[in-house]
Amino acid sequence: MTLSDYRSFPYRLDSCVWEITLGCCFRCAYCGSSGGKARENELTTEECDSVAAQLAGMGCRRVSLIGGEVFMRNDWETIVRGLTSRGIITCIITNGFRMTPEIIASLKKLDIESVAVSVDGPEDVHDAYRQKGSYRRAMEALEALTSNGIHTSVISALRADNAPRIREFYEILKNYPIFAWQLQACSPMGNAADNRVDVRFDAGEVIRFVADTAWNDAANRSFYIGIADNIGYYTPEETLIRGIRGLRYNGCSAGLTTLGIDSVGNVRGCESMYDERFNEGNLRERSLLDIWMGENAFRYNRQFSPDMLTGKCAGCPCGPVCAGGCRSYNWFTTGKLYENILCARREEGGAR
Repeated sequence: MTLSDYRSFPYRLDSCVWEITLGCCFRCAYCGSSGGKARENELTTEECDSVAAQLAGMGCRRVSLIGGEVFMRNDWETIVRGLTSRGIITCIITNGFRMTPEIIASLKKLDIESVAVSVDGPEDVHDAYRQKGSYRRAMEALEALTSNGIHTSVISALRADNAPRIREFYEILKNYPIFAWQLQACSPMGNAADNRVDVRFDAGEVIRFVADTAWNDAANRSFYIGIADNIGYYTPEETLIRGIRGLRYNGCSAGLTTLGIDSVGNVRGCESMYDERFNEGNLRERSLLDIWMGENAFRYNRQFSPDMLTGKCAGCPCGPVCAGGCRSYNWFTTGKLYENILCARREEGGAR
């Protein structure tokens, strides 16, 4: 496969989530990737630069760097520069625990788009699944980042314990000059599955909160509130909940416009599809272009048709568009790819 072939290929890579290390200062009870200890054979600095070059060559527009904890890698700055110097919009997702003046100084010099800090909710909720004092450090990181002019957002993974408290947490976040708050469903994979974390919550209630708060509370709101792609879909509030007015969910993009890369070079359609059966290839064995353009690559999405939908998604009038929702969340909650148990769509006459 060549870049010339890629120019006429129907699936063009737009964004990537790249786990650059599994090393982390925590071992959170619900961590989907079971982070904590770095893998022994993680990509070297040189290999990471090659990945950056390949992403740029394919026209990838945006990369989100995740861990583990990104700042556990001593060469994180070099990796970031490898992306930004090639014109790729880059953001970093962090737990904020290791935020230091030195890291802040480095971030100010780097041409990154933003830093997102993972915060689960009020202090007792956040610390319960991480460690005592982690909430305080995360909020101090928010303060340090925003006071230094770094574009900063918050990401919260919703579970049974914290979803009912998002209104309370919203009142806390209003005190910080962040630009966005993303709410996503915690998926029962990795540590969350091993520890039997209760991930159930009322998706409809969350959607209504976001729709009401995001636009009706404009006098007090200083940041966007948006719902990630694993919560939805097509409720009356759809155009209000994705973070930008008018945006609608158009189905899982894994392997269509997005992909995930882990710290040892495995490529999958989405980095949340944390299961070896979804690995499409490894960058130490094949080029990214070759993996992306593989004949049967990402077939769960590239070969999707509405007749694959199961459960309540089968026969749903929105099915051909939403395609059954988030593949990762579907898989880890039901063992099926085309059936979403968190769909909050309400049909005329009652709940779906």
